[in-house]
Amino acid sequence: MPNDTSSIAKRVFYFNRVAHPSFFEVMKTRPDIELKEFFNDSPEDEVDEYMASAHAYQIDSGRAVVNQRYWATTDEFFERCPNLLMLSTGGAGYDPLDLEACNRAGVIAFNQTGLNKEAVAEHALGMILSLSKEIGKMDKLLRRGDVLPGRFVLHDEVAGKTLGIVGIGNVGGTLAKMAGLALNMKVLAFDPYLDEDTVKERGAEKVELDELLSNSDYVSVNCPLNDLSEMMLGAREFGLMKKGAYFVITARGGIVDEDALYEALKSEHLAGAGVDVWLKEPPEKEHPLLSLDNVLATPHSAGSTHEARIQLGTQGAYQLIGALDGVKPPRLLNPETWDRFVQRYAEILGTPPSQA
Repeated sequence: MPNDTSSIAKRVFYFNRVAHPSFFEVMKTRPDIELKEFFNDSPEDEVDEYMASAHAYQIDSGRAVVNQRYWATTDEFFERCPNLLMLSTGGAGYDPLDLEACNRAGVIAFNQTGLNKEAVAEHALGMILSLSKEIGKMDKLLRRGDVLPGRFVLHDEVAGKTLGIVGIGNVGGTLAKMAGLALNMKVLAFDPYLDEDTVKERGAEKVELDELLSNSDYVSVNCPLNDLSEMMLGAREFGLMKKGAYFVITARGGIVDEDALYEALKSEHLAGAGVDVWLKEPPEKEHPLLSLDNVLATPHSAGSTHEARIQLGTQGAYQLIGALDGVKPPRLLNPETWDRFVQRYAEILGTPPSQA
């Protein structure tokens, strides 16, 4: 049975951080909502006591940020939170939660997808340009005095080439427009969730994955991590790519077999790769990919611009407040659970949600 929640209307907890201080500014406008901060080393009994009465969990999108004990991925986790009604992620990713477990518990989940799409798309395009022009490599050589005069250093032009986008959602669609308008690139897209007309509206031609890999000069991965995409790209897939092609991933670690990518780069089958996300974050300093000169590496920072973080904090807070008031979140991940949520909301908070 749910615990007594009469002492305060609505309780929210989070661990370690939120996307931006703007989140707090918005939450302060609602004195009926209590926001509780915990850390990974907070005493477990204190955390468990609060979790038992909490109505919402503001969970970080990064797996490495939150102690695995507090990932919302098991039935046991939800049994510890009998009053929990909703999970709100800090960004677009929702790796530290399991939607099927949420559904079994009658808990809705929503993310902040689309709020940092420009930031991530710019990062992917920046990696494509930097790799093609070997900007990072040339910078290091020039500082060491090891480079020939610039007119003797040959690079690849990007304009007019073919870009393959794996997952043409918010970020992928933004990247497609940038590449098409600014660089006149032909854009191919693999996305099993979208039909041909929708993909065309987003500036690309819909193809299957093998065709995309075989015909693209650049491949950018912008899909979520789920059962379909986990370890989707390995030795076979990199072998299908053109010799001398470039690979960029700004999506989620776990989509790519990092060992297979290393082999494809070390053998020079691929000319270069831009890697922003890793299976383990941050990666070890001895990670094989970090030993290669043709790898441009960043620490899952593609979406971390000032503008994007403010958006994530502000709009994330507004969406959470709306859900606590019973308004269906615009970025709801499991709409099939809404009716069950409505019932639980009325039982736990004593009033039906505004969009019942």
